[in-house]
Amino acid sequence: MDLQLLRTFLAVHRSGSFTAAAQLLRLSQPTVTTQIRTLERRLGHELFERLPRGVAPTADANDLAARVSGPLDDLERVAIHNAPGSSALPPAPLRLAGPAELLGERVLPALSPMVADQDLRLRVHTGLADELLEGLRAGRHDLVLSTVRPRGRTVLAEPLMDEEFVLVAGPSWAERVGLDRVRRQGCAALCGVPLVAYADDLPIARRYWRHVFGVRLTVAPALTVPDLRSVMAAVAGGAGATVLPRYLCQEALLDGSLVALLEPEDPPFNTVYLARRPGVDENPHLEQVRSFLTRTARHW
Repeated sequence: MDLQLLRTFLAVHRSGSFTAAAQLLRLSQPTVTTQIRTLERRLGHELFERLPRGVAPTADANDLAARVSGPLDDLERVAIHNAPGSSALPPAPLRLAGPAELLGERVLPALSPMVADQDLRLRVHTGLADELLEGLRAGRHDLVLSTVRPRGRTVLAEPLMDEEFVLVAGPSWAERVGLDRVRRQGCAALCGVPLVAYADDLPIARRYWRHVFGVRLTVAPALTVPDLRSVMAAVAGGAGATVLPRYLCQEALLDGSLVALLEPEDPPFNTVYLARRPGVDENPHLEQVRSFLTRTARHW
């Protein structure tokens, strides 16, 4: 059996797409298609069901992947380690992606000593979870911090941290509303307080209202800005109230520029996942950074 055909098969199986596999292997899509068809002819059965977007593996494909993935990954590691001049060339930059706020507040400060003292090079990209995970599957990122749990076999994900959400306002609004009143009346005490949000559909606030108050939030935001740091700055300046991850607003709560309007016994949480592609880690820093982040995030 041609090892290149098996390597192409495994890339398609893991990425779920001929196009994504072609990008990972640095081949043209017609070449990938031809190689898969050749492998299917040699095996005597189809390996993938063609879908409107991507492909789905057959039972035979899943069985083949289970048998060849380990040996192929081992061979890939040997090839990378023994490549001529591999020890002389600096490793490629590690491509890290995630929410801008989490990267700026926690991840990049933690990784900065590694950049300063070691040969780690980073290329950082920010964006929304679905977009970043699609980029991971297509080979554009090496590690992704995702606020949604990745699905499918094409991505390996592990819980990194839980972000707690806090209902906050500036001191002036907190005094006008009254913390005791919020504790007694719940969201009714917030009528008339402008809401500041990340987006018009109030994704974080809606979750908080449902989890803590047990009601659906129907109020339109007074101000939206697609950056939680800007949301926090506007609320600290007196624009109204909002819901923020505690890691982002902890210092502002401590120095008094923001006030927690409520401290429920069961606050809402969201799990952040650290995601990567299965298989060989071509970048030698990937496992080092992954392991470091999982250890460090325990204290976040």
